[in-house]
Amino acid sequence: MTSTPRTVSDVMTKSVVTVTPAADFKEIVTAMELWKVTAIPVIEGEGHVVGVVSEADLLPKEEFHGHRPGMIEQMRHPGHTTKAGSLRAEELMTSPAMTIRPDATLPRAARLMADRRIKRLPVVDADGTLKGIVSRADLLKIFLRTDDDLAAEVLREVVERLFPLSPRDIKIDVTHGVVTLRGHVRDAHLVPVATRLAQAVEGVVDVRCRLVPTRAVAGQPDVA
Repeated sequence: MTSTPRTVSDVMTKSVVTVTPAADFKEIVTAMELWKVTAIPVIEGEGHVVGVVSEADLLPKEEFHGHRPGMIEQMRHPGHTTKAGSLRAEELMTSPAMTIRPDATLPRAARLMADRRIKRLPVVDADGTLKGIVSRADLLKIFLRTDDDLAAEVLREVVERLFPLSPRDIKIDVTHGVVTLRGHVRDAHLVPVATRLAQAVEGVVDVRCRLVPTRAVAGQPDVA
């Protein structure tokens, strides 16, 4: 019943620093420092993402600086030790890259980042062409919506749809992203529905439902 959920395309950064597979180690480090990022997509051709090189991919160079990995280290961490001797993005990058589509929902992006323990996701279209990048910080932008904006959406998408005959009987208060609903409603079964729908509004931090079925307070003063 609520409006279309916001997607990755709504919050992603469209201007993305990239490198080619031939980029050397120092070029990658310089780009990360210049743009203050922790991972860079590796692209080829018309912007097709073939991998991602991150700080974690570069650290073995420093970890094994001054000595060669021993045989036991090589056996235990073959990929890790191999990268210590790598010089170009194509050798250092993680491939295939973990990516996400522009139309993916924000919760989907957040779950993917949490499950894979990554901070940034390249955003690609159906052909694998880079369209942007989304970070953990980008996903949190949705919580920057104003309280007035949230209240207006809760009114429009929840209250007016669930209670079209008496929307003015319900008061909506939003403070620091926390929504409080107060008032009397005729249908008791709609109270938990209203709570769930309000929680589904992007940017809402929490919902406190104070809606009371009318029949439960018949003859008593209004406590809303």
